[in-house]
Amino acid sequence: MTIARNETIARNEPKPSCPAGLLEGWPLLGLLASGLVLGLLAALATSSGGSDGIRLVIRITARTSLVLFCLAFTASALFQACPNIWTRWQRRNRRYLGLSFALSHGLHGFAIIALASTAPTLFKQLSSTGTLISGGLAYLFILAMAATSFDRTAAMIGPKAWRWLHLCGAYYIWLSFMVTFGKRAVMDPLYWPFITVLIAAFAVRLCLRRKPLNAAMAGS
Repeated sequence: MTIARNETIARNEPKPSCPAGLLEGWPLLGLLASGLVLGLLAALATSSGGSDGIRLVIRITARTSLVLFCLAFTASALFQACPNIWTRWQRRNRRYLGLSFALSHGLHGFAIIALASTAPTLFKQLSSTGTLISGGLAYLFILAMAATSFDRTAAMIGPKAWRWLHLCGAYYIWLSFMVTFGKRAVMDPLYWPFITVLIAAFAVRLCLRRKPLNAAMAGS
């Protein structure tokens, strides 16, 4: 089954009526964006401000980005393995979960820039040239994937280029999360649950996406 056919089927699946419809499509994206912005404003209001407040935003958006990324990353594989009301919703809204991830990580990037501008010495202590280069590449993938998450732009680059961009980009972003959270998990055990989520998402994507192929080979 081609990517275009998968996306068409997902869009054509019956959608619940309001208010459940607020959790579908663009309303879902708006709801997630509003919740994220309001949550960050509330966190800033309760913080001590300055660099501490900015670092709090960085930590929060790193976590929200990871959750949203994993939801989009595993959408098709989970549906193939276990079609149900949840996995159908997840696959149907994969595009909007991915765009929500892009928004969350965009706010994460702006917070990093704010820290670099307001506390350059602290920023140099917390970062390295390698981190900036690898992180910059991840943002290029995120920007390209978000830009081609629409029918018109996806058609402009063609299905083959679209598939390779989103495949390579997804796994590179996953690796970036693993490296970033892995470094922190060594020093803080509270980061290990996030590592577990990432490993589980990778296993779901890698193993369950092979299921149709293995079934076809068994039946041949």
